[in-house]
Amino acid sequence: MTVRVRDYMVLEVEHLRATTTVGEAIQKLTTSRHHGLPVTDPAGKLVGFVSSKELLRHSTERSMPLSQIIRPGTYTAYPDTALDDAARIMFRFGLRDLPIIDERGRLCGVLSNLDVVRSHFERASPAKADTLKRLLSERYALSFSFHRGLVPIEQLTPTQWKVYEDELEGRRYELERGFAEPVLVVRKGPTWLLVDGHHRALAAREMGLTQLQAFVLECDLPEEFARQETGFERTAAEHHLGSVADIEIDRSSHHPLVEVTTQLLRRVEHEVEPAEPEE
Repeated sequence: MTVRVRDYMVLEVEHLRATTTVGEAIQKLTTSRHHGLPVTDPAGKLVGFVSSKELLRHSTERSMPLSQIIRPGTYTAYPDTALDDAARIMFRFGLRDLPIIDERGRLCGVLSNLDVVRSHFERASPAKADTLKRLLSERYALSFSFHRGLVPIEQLTPTQWKVYEDELEGRRYELERGFAEPVLVVRKGPTWLLVDGHHRALAAREMGLTQLQAFVLECDLPEEFARQETGFERTAAEHHLGSVADIEIDRSSHHPLVEVTTQLLRRVEHEVEPAEPEE
């Protein structure tokens, strides 16, 4: 199935009018999280895009309307455009944001490069579920299937006893911005075994969320599967894990991902010796 721009674009779009002054635009942009904003006419039709660089060039002309400084027209896509095609447009022209218009040329959304990255992770998740499905089928000689849906956070049984504080903070950041990569859960009778996504689950719980998107694997012969103890259940029992609240937060070391991304910096710091004082 082709993923479309409409599946990931932001519908509530911050934008500016062509009559907005440079000074007003600077004020709005500095209080937003964007690096530029679409510009529309009174009817909502897209007429261009103003970047922070363009505003900087005209920062001394604060009373000038945007219609006099922007280049008419801009790169756009439609809601039905394939997401991969829109991503190529953004990559080729170095765009952070791509305005989305309807058949009448009216602004109806925006696709950011972060939305494209989010789609990559969310589309990769089914592959994880498919791999786990195959492993469970081989291990227990039973057939499994999976579906996507919401799971109750408080009813999840963790299978990982520790998470890292820095990665937990990163997951909070993602959730706050709408990046909800599904967790991976194995359903066994009344038990929801959380296999992948412990940082996400704990971050969501701390933020007051009660449910998470998940890929849920279930045995096609649930009664037969219920008679077998899984390694996931043994791990949970060994570490006394009854709920997400039982997961330990490691505040003294870094998540392996952060270790990898910072090891070069640390190595350089260690290799550069301070100069010897002159005699």
